[in-house]
Amino acid sequence: VQLQASGGGLVQAGGSLRLSCVASGRTFSTYALGWYRQAPGKEREFVAAINLNGGSTYYGDSVKGRFTISSDNAKNTGHLQMNSLKPEDTAVYYCGAATRGRFPYEYDYWGQGTQVTVSS
Repeated sequence: VQLQASGGGLVQAGGSLRLSCVASGRTFSTYALGWYRQAPGKEREFVAAINLNGGSTYYGDSVKGRFTISSDNAKNTGHLQMNSLKPEDTAVYYCGAATRGRFPYEYDYWGQGTQVTVSS
């Protein structure tokens, strides 16, 4: 499975961005999609995940109520809608694909990351 993340950019605080993660290859094996982020000098942080079979969603505490994860299984694409962005959301965002298990998932594949920068 190959993952291609896109949609990052520069936005002012309070604005919105929509990230996309397109899966290709052995996509039938994909069980869940997730997003993590990593800011300079900080540890990787869980953002959100979605079970592609049942649609269950999970969110990190810092993004609950502001971010929404979704999937379009027919297009092998996942999205992360980010609203009310804050400067502390600035990070490189990575999408991952898991092929088994329960939340919290262990991701077997990762995309290349997309930069999100929120200015104050």
